[in-house]
Amino acid sequence: MSFFLMMVILCSAVFRLGLSECRAEEYTFDLAEIEKKPYHLGGYAEFNPILFGLDRDAALYTLRFYNRDEGSTLEQYGMALQLEGSYEKGMARVFARANSSLNYTYEGWSGKTVLYEGLLSLKPSSSLTVDVGKKTMKWGKGYAWNPVAFVDRPKDPDDPVQNLEGFFVASADYTKSFQGPLTTFSFTPVLIPVYGEVNEDFGEGKHIDLAAKFYFLFLDTDIDFMFLNGASKTPRFGSDFSRNITSNLEIHGELASIRDFQKSRIDQEETLVTSEYNAWSFLAGIRYLSTKETTYILEYYLNGTGFTKAEMKDYFLFVEKGYDEFLATGSDALLRKARNLTEGRYGKINPMKDYLYLRISQKEPFDILYFTPSITWIYNVDDRSFSLSPELLYAGITNLELRLKGTLLAGEEFSEYGEKQNDYRIELRVRYYF
Repeated sequence: MSFFLMMVILCSAVFRLGLSECRAEEYTFDLAEIEKKPYHLGGYAEFNPILFGLDRDAALYTLRFYNRDEGSTLEQYGMALQLEGSYEKGMARVFARANSSLNYTYEGWSGKTVLYEGLLSLKPSSSLTVDVGKKTMKWGKGYAWNPVAFVDRPKDPDDPVQNLEGFFVASADYTKSFQGPLTTFSFTPVLIPVYGEVNEDFGEGKHIDLAAKFYFLFLDTDIDFMFLNGASKTPRFGSDFSRNITSNLEIHGELASIRDFQKSRIDQEETLVTSEYNAWSFLAGIRYLSTKETTYILEYYLNGTGFTKAEMKDYFLFVEKGYDEFLATGSDALLRKARNLTEGRYGKINPMKDYLYLRISQKEPFDILYFTPSITWIYNVDDRSFSLSPELLYAGITNLELRLKGTLLAGEEFSEYGEKQNDYRIELRVRYYF
């Protein structure tokens, strides 16, 4: 009850403050504000309380809370400070972005600081840029998923616009313009070292991998071809495109191939089985802006590395058997094995094969300035489970953003969203930019 009361009071206070500020705001012009400075400092501070409605019959609830009773709800509090800055002189530019977080969960307090990006950029000419350091490459045209993002960490489709941690790379961008159907060409080679603690979560061994992207603006269509080759990961190739059909309608797609992909799964005999095959992933989507400023984003994602419905059911049955053994004998050996399988395999974001994504957002309905409601639907085509997330975003106070979001998870037994640890989630995000 205190959680809901806190959110209502905070939302009401901020909304009233925003209305008074909007009435008092006057337009001013300062020439110094448009002068380009050699440095930039900024970031945000964030407070993020979350209430989880737990599903005590779900497999993932059992896996996490088998030896404790958390009741029907669970509260979590998060605080974050993200700082970024840059300095530019001549052909050189230095940029860094770091994120520090402090969270309170049922396990107590925990915190960490992560360098998201930190790089030196050299631009000896208008057509060439060289970057060295930690960088997010942002490959792909998809909004919720990017199967061709071979040198990036995967997005969270539940919040795909969040900044991601990059990898340490050495890269270059060479761009050339033309007259004719081909307007622009760009070539981006990337070296990814994997040594010790440097990019240790990118791949295996001590190697330097090579990736590259070729960009073409051809007949007003953005087209990319990319590849990754090396010993840390198996070879992979991809392509994407994006085109504006009209000023209000855009279509995009991605196609990726991962050669010799190895998938490990637990079978019905509780044996860990590894299969090797060439995996193909595909994404197709549209973005439409209506005359009433309603934005629609629709995407279909085929995850060639994902688990089938039967393979996920085997995993959930394995968790259930582990819990039955714990109740009968007190031994959590099978549950600990299931936890190991979850990390990096079944616990990935959207671990199955076929998904639909739909997001609808409306800018300033009923002439309420700085207010954007939206709703996001993520549907698992294989098992027909889904998440549904209505959201209210208000940014009527200078530098302050207030977001209230709820998420409902639904599905049958042995389905992805049906076996999540919670049935619903309510969260408030208060973010102050500076």
